Amino acid sequence: MPADKKAFVLRINPDTLKAIEKWAADDFRSLNGQIEFLLQQALIESGRSKLKKK
Repeated sequence: MPADKKAFVLRINPDTLKAIEKWAADDFRSLNGQIEFLLQQALIESGRSKLKKK
């Protein structure tokens, strides 16, 4: 695991998990990658990220 990433436990509704797993597969991402992508997009949209909206 890269030094700049931190592992943590996530409790999630099974139906939500299934939907995100399917979405990840559709986007050719891992489940972890999809969750990270969605969180980053939410941070950008809310103006809480240093990254700029494309």
